[in-house]
Amino acid sequence: MLRQDRGSLTLEVSILAPILLLLVFTIIQVGLWSYARSLALGAAQEGLAAGRAHGASAQVGRDRAQQFLDAAAGDSLVGGAVAVTVDAIRVRVDVTGRSLSVLPGVPGLPVRQSAEGPRERFTSP
Repeated sequence: MLRQDRGSLTLEVSILAPILLLLVFTIIQVGLWSYARSLALGAAQEGLAAGRAHGASAQVGRDRAQQFLDAAAGDSLVGGAVAVTVDAIRVRVDVTGRSLSVLPGVPGLPVRQSAEGPRERFTSP
């Protein structure tokens, strides 16, 4: 009976090892993507806070969001780009990029976060 089981452990490991590696890489990639999203949202919120100040231009919000990315993102958010839209009453900051990839040569998952809020303005009582 033992002769029939010879090599079964090797076969089980050869089948399960790639599945376990795929699971580990997937968990790590999702974690990197989640962290990149968090960085992009933080940059968008920083840009919004600066851009919605009374009399601030779109460039002020863009610069602040980019400063946040330069200081905090490092390689975690690849190709981070900031776009600011300003109208008479609203400011919107969009941050896009890609998360760091676990596999070399494979682009990371796309990341897009935005923050929007009203512009500060003086009103009469």
